[in-house]
Amino acid sequence: MKLRNLGGIDYFKFIAALLVVAIHTSPLSTFSADADFIFTRVLARTAVPFFLMVTGYFLLPQYLFEKSMDMRPLCRFLKKTFLLYGVAIIIYLPINFYAGHFQGISIADFLRAFLFDGTFYHLWYLPASIVGVLIIYSIGYKLSFRFLVIICFILYLIGLFGDSYYGFIANSPVGIFYDAIFYVSSYTRNGVFYAPIFLLMGAWMNTYKRRSKIAIYVIGFSVSILLMTLEGLSLHYLDMQRHDSMYVLLVPCMVFLFQLIIAWDKAPSTRIRQVSTWIYLLHPFMITVVRGIAKITRLEMLLITNSFVHYTAVCIFSVTASLILERMLHKLHKKKCYTGRAWIELDKTNLYKNVDTLRQLLPAGCELMPAVKANAYGHGAVLISKALADRGIKSYCVASIIEGIELRKNGITGEILILGYTHPDHFPLLRKYRLIQTVVDYSYAMQLNSYGKKISVHLKIDTGMHRLGERPEQIDKICKIFDLKNLVIEGVYTHLCVSDGTSIADRDFTHKQAASFKKVLKVLDKRGLEYHKAHLLASYGLLNYSDFSGDYARVGIALYGVLSNRQDEAICSVSLSPVLSIKARISIVKELFQGEGAGYGLHFVAEENKKIAVLSIGYADGIPRGLSCGVGNVLINGFFAPIIGNICMDQTLVDITNIPNVKQGDIAVIIGKSGNKEITVYDLAEQTGTITNELLSRLGSRLERNLL
Repeated sequence: MKLRNLGGIDYFKFIAALLVVAIHTSPLSTFSADADFIFTRVLARTAVPFFLMVTGYFLLPQYLFEKSMDMRPLCRFLKKTFLLYGVAIIIYLPINFYAGHFQGISIADFLRAFLFDGTFYHLWYLPASIVGVLIIYSIGYKLSFRFLVIICFILYLIGLFGDSYYGFIANSPVGIFYDAIFYVSSYTRNGVFYAPIFLLMGAWMNTYKRRSKIAIYVIGFSVSILLMTLEGLSLHYLDMQRHDSMYVLLVPCMVFLFQLIIAWDKAPSTRIRQVSTWIYLLHPFMITVVRGIAKITRLEMLLITNSFVHYTAVCIFSVTASLILERMLHKLHKKKCYTGRAWIELDKTNLYKNVDTLRQLLPAGCELMPAVKANAYGHGAVLISKALADRGIKSYCVASIIEGIELRKNGITGEILILGYTHPDHFPLLRKYRLIQTVVDYSYAMQLNSYGKKISVHLKIDTGMHRLGERPEQIDKICKIFDLKNLVIEGVYTHLCVSDGTSIADRDFTHKQAASFKKVLKVLDKRGLEYHKAHLLASYGLLNYSDFSGDYARVGIALYGVLSNRQDEAICSVSLSPVLSIKARISIVKELFQGEGAGYGLHFVAEENKKIAVLSIGYADGIPRGLSCGVGNVLINGFFAPIIGNICMDQTLVDITNIPNVKQGDIAVIIGKSGNKEITVYDLAEQTGTITNELLSRLGSRLERNLL
């Protein structure tokens, strides 16, 4: 099955934001009250549940289904939402004061507004999402998912009778109960009654394995939205509604709609996602702006009275303002000046370009399984994995159990395959952190099985690399592994060892490896042994043998925008964009007089007066010592500065004699661009006689990684 590309969520966020604008502007009211009701009070009511489901989809699965006690995802969510809420409160303070909303307000009224109603009419969603998430976190860990669903459904049912079904209980004894609720919160459309069920539905969607055809979801959504329309109109004409946010059929409607959205095959877009958020926050302000412009220009009949034109104008102003604000914030972030001694900058745009480029090469039915081992080849495993998750990646591979645990502790969900050996003492951790272990041979399979509890595994087949795995000729032994009751076999794979080679011999050997692997799979199929996934492609395999079938491509170095050697770029004829740059601060600028030496061993001696700079980076940060004594350069203010003397553990000396205006605190570029010049990782690899893989994977932990 093809990997779900989650870009549809981002694009529907934009649509949902415009639907929220419609709720607050009633675009069809000039022409038909019924049509406007159907559009804004029924159809558009899918927007907010969708937002809540998205939050649940990304935030809750690890906590609810894996019972993870890692609270960092929750803390990040709360921090982000509270910050957004605070910014929104400040934005609408002038309007609130102008409208007199805060006149005579008590502390209790303010708390009600802050915690439930929102300090402006559209801001209720932010505290609602916070309260809803906190409710689920407070009760979800100890309860089964089924029981949690029941509780959330009961809360929603209570909310229904305070919203669209209020007329049925308004004059009954139960009405007293709702009067108490409305004393605390103006509506039951809040985080207690409304948000939990949709948050929970979103979490469930993350783990749900779609079995039905898209047509089923189209029909399901069409029928449910039609019935919800009838439900809404009926309640409206019967005058039962106190408000119109909650319907019985809204729940099944959102199930089908969300399935369609996550099946929408679009590349994720951070920009659209952020713009949608700002549209939601800013549109009431833009309503005020449009009304002000209408009064100044005396175009009230056009810009206000005509509801559709009014809606269109508000949308245009909201989208434009959001695009400008998003771009300004993006540039501000890009221009952020880091105060550290030395750091790595990661270009998210280039990372996503590489993902999209590599996805174009995938054979049918194949998914990317990025290799984020060795700290994502020096780029930062957690940062890269989170960015990839936003791009729809659901599977990763690492070298060791420590690397896998690090990802899990930092909120990475989905499959994580350990490519190397794990000691038996750590088998419990495989289960605790839901990691998939590679079976390196039959005897190791026996050890895994003897642990006595179910462990998920992939079998490694040694088709010629002669590292890990059983040889294909040991097919009976391979088949016996399937009889081990405690092994949950989820995949079989091999590794192509000369897929980067271009010689006839290399190509012949690669084809023999693939044929040998396929032969093993045929035997497994013939014997009725279910292995689920099969994979043999890595970076060079995908680039040079994309016609090979498989369920995963374990892309490594190519994902980061480089290949092992410069010449491979031309051979593979694929356009990749480097993700990583390395920069360091100039600690001091000083004079070096003729005849004076510098650095350990005084291997550099000035033949004339020189000006030198000391950079706060060294071989402990992963800068190869082989770049010493004039072999390598750095870039300062768009000029090459030769490295002089031996590179030290923490510092590097460079000659800046011919570079003007260099001062303490300036930035030197070790890998990356400065002005119109560039130093690539290929340059450093060639100067030190190694490959890019080694150079990047050696980058030290002291280098702060920043994703831009």
